Amino acid sequence: MTDCSTFSPSDDPLSPNHNLGITMEEVSENSEQLLENEGNDLENECEHVLDNEGNELDNDCEQVFEIEGNDHENITDFDTTIVDGENGMSQGKNYLAPVVGMEFESYDDAYSYYNCYAKELGFAIRVKSSWTKRNSKEKRGAVLCCNCEGFKTIKEANSRRKETRTGCLAMIRLRLVESNRWRVDEVKLEHNHSFDPERAQNSKSHKKMDAGSKRKVEPALDVEVRTIKLYRTPTIDSMGYGNSNSSERENSNHMDQSKHLNLKKGDAEVIYSFFCRVQLTNPNFFYLMDLSDDGHLRNVFWIDSRSRAAYGYFSDVVALDTLCLANKYEIPLLAFVGVNHHGQPILLGCGLVADETPETYIWLFRAWLTCMSGRPPQTIITDQCKALQSAIAEVFPRAHHRLCLSLVMQRILAKLGDLLESEPFQTALNRTVYESIKIDEFELAWEDMILRFGIKSNEWLRTLYEDRERWAPVYSKDTFFAGLSTFQQGESMNSFFNGYVHEQTSLKEFFDMYEFILQKGYQKEAVDDLESRDPNPTLKTRSYYELQLSSLYTKEIYEKFQGEVGMMSSCIGITQLHAVGPIVTYIVKEREGGGDANMRDVRNFEVMFDKAGAEVRCICSCFNFKGYVCRHAMCVLNYNGVEEIPPQYILSRWRKDFKRLYIPDLGSNNVDITNPVQWFDHLYRRALQVVEEGMTSQDHYMVAWQAFKESLNKVRLVAAEKHV
Repeated sequence: MTDCSTFSPSDDPLSPNHNLGITMEEVSENSEQLLENEGNDLENECEHVLDNEGNELDNDCEQVFEIEGNDHENITDFDTTIVDGENGMSQGKNYLAPVVGMEFESYDDAYSYYNCYAKELGFAIRVKSSWTKRNSKEKRGAVLCCNCEGFKTIKEANSRRKETRTGCLAMIRLRLVESNRWRVDEVKLEHNHSFDPERAQNSKSHKKMDAGSKRKVEPALDVEVRTIKLYRTPTIDSMGYGNSNSSERENSNHMDQSKHLNLKKGDAEVIYSFFCRVQLTNPNFFYLMDLSDDGHLRNVFWIDSRSRAAYGYFSDVVALDTLCLANKYEIPLLAFVGVNHHGQPILLGCGLVADETPETYIWLFRAWLTCMSGRPPQTIITDQCKALQSAIAEVFPRAHHRLCLSLVMQRILAKLGDLLESEPFQTALNRTVYESIKIDEFELAWEDMILRFGIKSNEWLRTLYEDRERWAPVYSKDTFFAGLSTFQQGESMNSFFNGYVHEQTSLKEFFDMYEFILQKGYQKEAVDDLESRDPNPTLKTRSYYELQLSSLYTKEIYEKFQGEVGMMSSCIGITQLHAVGPIVTYIVKEREGGGDANMRDVRNFEVMFDKAGAEVRCICSCFNFKGYVCRHAMCVLNYNGVEEIPPQYILSRWRKDFKRLYIPDLGSNNVDITNPVQWFDHLYRRALQVVEEGMTSQDHYMVAWQAFKESLNKVRLVAAEKHV
């Protein structure tokens, strides 16, 4: 049965690569960034400089990310500049915070890493528990915790020793995987106490660190974590990558690993000026640059604060918009696109790429995943492209990768030019793809179609058919799409920048209107929110299901759901097929076309209903495709006397009463009171939360404004008292 838990993204880790470690070193605060283009030196002030291993470190920079690689002939190091208004401040740490997915070659390495990380922060660790294989002494797992975990026992409470335990929950859980690697399965970073480096220095765990064991232990980072694992493989795939329109271009790109972004004079300054300007008004704006060994700009990725926050609510489905690349536009732009609670597209990040190779896409996906805190989407929709397919398999191995059906259908007609004007062929194709309910129906109809029109020997069509599980709706009934992909004849998915970006649009023109495009989307969402607050939406039927969801769904989704309720009248009969315990399968007969349509126009839909759990599932898979229950399922619910749509089928992503604050993740409330950087970060985020809440109405605004004035007066009073 399908329930809302189906749509939580996978947290399973990916396979690590042991050829690369990433270290961070803190140097001075004043910095410059060197951005080269076409051999011209462009110096600008910024926050970070990245230097490749072997180059001298610039003394005037805030952070240096040093990318270390083995001397493997298939690995090529490259520079990447990371600037993040939220997380980009220097931490002064040599050890990354633990995250789920980290892997180590041994238990001792994992213990040493966590011990070193703890020592830097100022706390000690101990082994809370461990377990071994049955009838063996081989260790299979362990929990390493903060030394302040738990409390004294009753016996220990009578001791005169000072109480040092505070019930701290900070810990990592380790598990042995594949017989030779240790993986972090669970992480809790928050401590409920202040750090005491002096006391920690004298703890048992840190005293065990002799000079020989103080070497740095770097985990084999999984790609679904906060740090990007950056590497390139210059080996050439003889199969060739890319869609049918760009295979030659991609093969040439594969041959030229040093190729950089094709920028015109002044474009580099346009990019950098835009990023610096946006960061002044949007401190949580994030951008990342991929530089070649000779300093040329290769790829760029960026995302604003609102998009990062929106992904927290709408991370289930993401589409990759590559229209500009496929059509060879002047700007090599691609966009990550999601869908909001009104069913409208939202921007979740942008990139400019030098080529369309798997290596470039892997870099881009890892950059995007990093700023999304390592949380992958459940479903990712793309154009037909082998390079994309390869990169997604590498970075998002557990995501459902599907092809955009409307683009596939357009390409079929374009490839079969002789049949383009053939109405019988288009009718047969549409019927095969859109109307097949079961897999065997689709496969039989496809075979009949290619024989009837003499296209069985078409090699491109044969290759497409082999990949049918990625694009044919009948194979995707268990994949959630939230309406982002189209599965009905005549529907198509437009580019996010459709109507703004054209073939000759320059980079400067794009960045000049970029913020306008985003603001227009934000305004539309605000208007849709306002319209959805109507307490008395129009009812078209007497169905209680319609009345129930009229107070829950946003206007746009409610109107789509109303269409399903209205079409319940076309369902002319329900027959029980069979029953296994509480699970009953019904056949719902639906007359297509309505009115006086004859029985040849009647279609049968199987609907399973679990009486015990009030779960219902229809073979049409409307719930997975669009995110709400179909007419066939509602007929079965009504037939069984279920008066309300079960709550698991009312997704929070569509609800108008679900409060969404587009501010960065608030994270931990534990603040190091000796660290001014954490003061700023914590106060800034909390203030943003008040601003967002204060914008919901005039009353909210007045309360927020009054609270700000009172808070400012109290803060100034503290300063005044110190001078008395």
